[in-house]
Order: sequence, then structure tokens, then C-alpha cells
Amino acid sequence: MLFLTLIIHILVGTTLAGSAIIAALTLGFDSAQSLIISGAVGFLVGFPVSWFVAREIRGRVK
Repeated sequence: MLFLTLIIHILVGTTLAGSAIIAALTLGFDSAQSLIISGAVGFLVGFPVSWFVAREIRGRVK
């Protein structure tokens, strides 16, 4: 399941990081530090989301 989680994280982590950066820019946080932090937070939030999605996919396949 680890392999499936990592594959899903490639998509989910990128999407959440991009969304967090867009949200930061929309709110007016346009410094490099705030954009890096928001991207990193989105990327890290992608790990539990990816694990949950992988668990649901594996649960429905059985």
C-alpha cells in the first residue's frame, strides 16, 4: 500500500501545494517565505490525504 500511497501523493501533494500557494497569493501573502511555507504545508497535508485515498481504494478492491 506504500507504493500506491506514494503514487497518489504525486498528484494530491502537487494539487494541494498549488492550491495553498494560490490561496496565499489571493490573500495578499506575496513574499517568497510565505509562498514556500504555504507550498510546504500543502505538500505535507497531502501525505495523510493520500494515505486515506489509498486505503479507500484498497478497501473497495477486495
